[in-house]
Amino acid sequence: MGIKQILAVYLRRPKPSSLLHPRRSFSHSSAAIAAAESPESAPILPPTMPYDHLADAVKSKIRRLDNPDHRFLRRASPHPALSDHTQILSAPSTRVTTLPNGLRVATESSLAASTATVGVWIDAGSRFESDGTNGTAHFLEHMIFKGTERRSVRVLEEEIENMGGHLNAYTSREQTTYYAKVMDKDVPKALDILADILQNSCFKEDQMDRERGVILREMQEVEGQVEEVIFDHLHATAFQYTPLGRTILGPAQNIKTITKAHLQNYISTHYTAPRMVIVAAGAVKHEDIVEQVKKLFTKLSSDPTTVSELVAKEPAVFTGSEVRIIDDDVPLAQFAVAFSGASWTDPDSIALMIMQSMLGSWNKNMGGGKHMGSELVQRVGINEIAESMTAFNTNYRDTGLFGVYAIAQPDCLDDLAYAIMYEISKLSYRVSEADVARARNQLKSSLLLHIDGTSPVAEDIGRQLLTYGRRIPFAELFARIDAVDASTVKRVANRFIFDREIAIAAMGPIQSLPDYNWFRRRTYWLRY
Repeated sequence: MGIKQILAVYLRRPKPSSLLHPRRSFSHSSAAIAAAESPESAPILPPTMPYDHLADAVKSKIRRLDNPDHRFLRRASPHPALSDHTQILSAPSTRVTTLPNGLRVATESSLAASTATVGVWIDAGSRFESDGTNGTAHFLEHMIFKGTERRSVRVLEEEIENMGGHLNAYTSREQTTYYAKVMDKDVPKALDILADILQNSCFKEDQMDRERGVILREMQEVEGQVEEVIFDHLHATAFQYTPLGRTILGPAQNIKTITKAHLQNYISTHYTAPRMVIVAAGAVKHEDIVEQVKKLFTKLSSDPTTVSELVAKEPAVFTGSEVRIIDDDVPLAQFAVAFSGASWTDPDSIALMIMQSMLGSWNKNMGGGKHMGSELVQRVGINEIAESMTAFNTNYRDTGLFGVYAIAQPDCLDDLAYAIMYEISKLSYRVSEADVARARNQLKSSLLLHIDGTSPVAEDIGRQLLTYGRRIPFAELFARIDAVDASTVKRVANRFIFDREIAIAAMGPIQSLPDYNWFRRRTYWLRY
């Protein structure tokens, strides 16, 4: 019995530490035992509470975020940082020559290109029409390709197709463009075609009647494009009773009554040499283009009237207002909320571009909506309160529009309107440097990706020469973008957003969309 008790006591006692570390020598084990027996070597730890464990867990997470594992940062970083733009200093330069009649010729040569884009950018659009002639600029864009004194419609089309080229045009509220994309050896022929259609077009009555039907059908197609319609309504209410409030296509009644005299008068008044820019990009040589332009563009008017003078006579005035068109037959509601924005030459236009990037864009087909940098996109994506949304920033000669356009289910309009107005108004109060740095990088990358090709380069040159009077180098543009910080964003938001009038355009089943005063009240926060 005594032996059994001794064995039980021996089995119940703790195992010596030497069993955990069998390779230790006996002397080390003896020292460890002696140290464990000394009362001073074993400090008494204070009792830990549950919230202490939670605090330690949070601190460890913060340490991991501040010092992430280098294995996951080989190609990217969760923290936005400025990148080096030294390589853009080697971009090809834009050469500009002004002829005696005021016509400007701008080129950007690329040795690696085998194609070229040549075009004519004109500082004229639907803004410079009257109520009775609204739609003339767009009608003229259609008629300009319907034959000249030297070329019939058939000859003109065959000549373009035989070159394998592409001839196109577009009209906006302030600009009209005609351009051709051809092989390098066909650049002189393309310039000759552009000069011919702009100076020698013959507007025959039968072709004009045929084109009226084409434009009226185009108007019906545009009415089916919800985004085009909502922005036309937005301009009509924001710039009511001013030229910018008119549509580009014009009313159907004007299309039916426009005559040859209207087109010729518009050309002689607005297609003048000082308001035109001849642009060539790609496989071109500046001296050759200038010499060809001198020979071909000889019939242009030299009227010295500038666009600034025309805009001063009829300036665009922003009016806080709304237009709502209730239509329960469509499944989705759409609306746009806009503030008065900056003009092309306003120093704060760059900051508004960055604010547009900060608000971002999203639609249901995107994969990473819940994890994107924009807090507005996160709100919309996580709560699934919209089908799509996008921030917009439109610039004009003397004003602009800045806001958000969204499409949503009818029962989500209240939550979506709150999210949009909260995030827009927050730009006046709370802006982080990380969000601004991320938006700067996104803006710069989108600008560089936009000019991938000779046609986008030509479009960029023509637009900047008409709006700024020069081509802004990317090094200067990126320096202006990098100069915008969080304090600049808050200052610009206080100028354009804080307690400012808004314009709203809405269509569809919009009964649950809050009223105008609700939106107007949320252009600022109550803080004491």
